[in-house]
Amino acid sequence: MNEKGVISKANGGLANMISKSVFLKTFGDGPINKVLDFLTVFSDFDYSIADIAENSGVGYSTLKILIKGLEKRKIVIETRISGRNKMYKLNRNNPLVERFVQFYWDITNQKARELVKPMIA
Repeated sequence: MNEKGVISKANGGLANMISKSVFLKTFGDGPINKVLDFLTVFSDFDYSIADIAENSGVGYSTLKILIKGLEKRKIVIETRISGRNKMYKLNRNNPLVERFVQFYWDITNQKARELVKPMIA
C-alpha cells in the first residue's frame, strides 16, 4: 500500500486484489462504473488519472477520455496540481453526486444485511 492506503500496481492493483463490489455486480463493471466505484470507496483523498486508472482497473487512455466528460458534468472535480499531475476526486458539492454516494452505500448495506440475516437466524 502507498501513503494514501491504496494498493499499488506492485501488489496487483486494487482491481485484482478484491472481488467486485455490490455496486459493480448489480450495475455492471463498465469503465465509468469502475471509476465511480473506486472514487466512492476511497473518497478521502484526491487521485491522479494514473492512480485512478490503476486502482479502478480502467485503462489509462480510456480514463483520460472519461474524466473530461465526468468533469464537464461536474461529477468529478480537479482539486489541485501535483507536479505535472492533475488530481481529481468526486464532487461532493454536487447534489447528484451526493445522492449517488448515498445510493451506493444503501445498496451495499442492504446486501450486507441480507448476508448477515441467515447467520443470525
